Amino acid sequence: MSVLSVGLNHYLILSMLLFVIGTSGVIIGRKNVIMVMMALELMLLSTNIAFIAFSSFLNDLVGQIFSLFSLMVAAAEAAIGLAIVVVYFRNRQTINLADISSMRG
Repeated sequence: MSVLSVGLNHYLILSMLLFVIGTSGVIIGRKNVIMVMMALELMLLSTNIAFIAFSSFLNDLVGQIFSLFSLMVAAAEAAIGLAIVVVYFRNRQTINLADISSMRG
C-alpha cells in the first residue's frame, strides 16, 4: 500500500488553478459587480494558499503572518465594496458594471 503525500507542487498547482478560475471569473462576469468581487476574493485566497504553502515548506512563519494580514485586508475590501454596491443599488436599482461606469461626479 503506497502512502500519498501532498507536497509543495500540489499546493502551488491548486493555487494556480484557483487564480486562473478567479481571473476567468473577472473576465467573463464583467457585467455583474458581485461576480467580479467574488472572483477577486478567489484570486486573493489563491495567493494566500501559495503564501502558506511556501511558509510551511521553508519552516518560516512570515508567509502565514502575511497571509493573515492579506485576509484582513480582503475582508475589509469586501465589506466596503459590498456597502458601496448596496448604496448604489438603492439609488439606481441596478448593479450592472456598464451602468456604474457611466457615473459622473
